[in-house]
Formats: sequence, C-alpha cells, structure tokens
Amino acid sequence: MLSKKEKDLIKEIWERLTPVAAEIGADALLRMFASYPGTKTYFSHLDISPNSSHLLSHGKKIVLAIAEGAQDISQLTVTLAPLQTLHAYQLRVDPRNFKLLSHSMLVSLACYLGDEFTPVAHAAMDKYLSAFAAVLAEKYR
Repeated sequence: MLSKKEKDLIKEIWERLTPVAAEIGADALLRMFASYPGTKTYFSHLDISPNSSHLLSHGKKIVLAIAEGAQDISQLTVTLAPLQTLHAYQLRVDPRNFKLLSHSMLVSLACYLGDEFTPVAHAAMDKYLSAFAAVLAEKYR
C-alpha cells in the first residue's frame, strides 16, 4: 500500500510535528466539529472551545498516536490495539468518525505545512490516515 519512500516521508512529517502536536490536533478536531457537528456528542463532558485545555490535550493525544503509528506502519494493528479496544468497547465511538477526523487532519496538515505539503506528501498521508482509521475501526466488525 505504501512504498518505502512514502513511509519515510510520513515518519519524517510526524516527527517534525510532534512539538506542535496539541495545536495540530486541536485544529483538526475543531475542523471536524465545525464540518460534522454530530461528532461533538462524544465530547459533551469536555470544554471543546478553541484553545481550551481539554481540546489541546485531546488533540495532542491524537497526533502523538498518529506519530507513534508512523514509526513502524507495518505494525499499525499492534500499535493501535489499545486504542481499538478503548474506542470500540468503552467509548463506543461511531467508526465513521475516524474517517471524518482523518479528512480534517489532512486539511490541518495542508494549512500548517503549506508548500511543504506537496501532492506526493498529501497522497502518502491520505493513504496512511485512511489505514489508521481503518485499523481503529477493525474491532467494530
């Protein structure tokens, strides 16, 4: 699915983004909430206003999980196993939301990276985030 060059590019991008994980993640979440308001229902117990500590904290968790998965994409199922269980059995998140967040994350990455988010990087990241979302949704089957 991903070439070695694409895997290396994805890994390098996420390594560069970990220092701003909270900001990138919060931006992606806000975009998702604005575009798909129904996704907010899972966060009703948190303050999800812009720059809130809850939003930044959860955004950081998301980006760090994505970055961790990018370290060894071939082991994505193993890396995400705890998150699969948490989201499927405890939080009961609608698995469609993972795709919605993936799309929102792509837009956030494009905004943050600007010209560095080349068509090649965009395509590779789209494939990776699609795989990430699919792995998270596996426990629902």
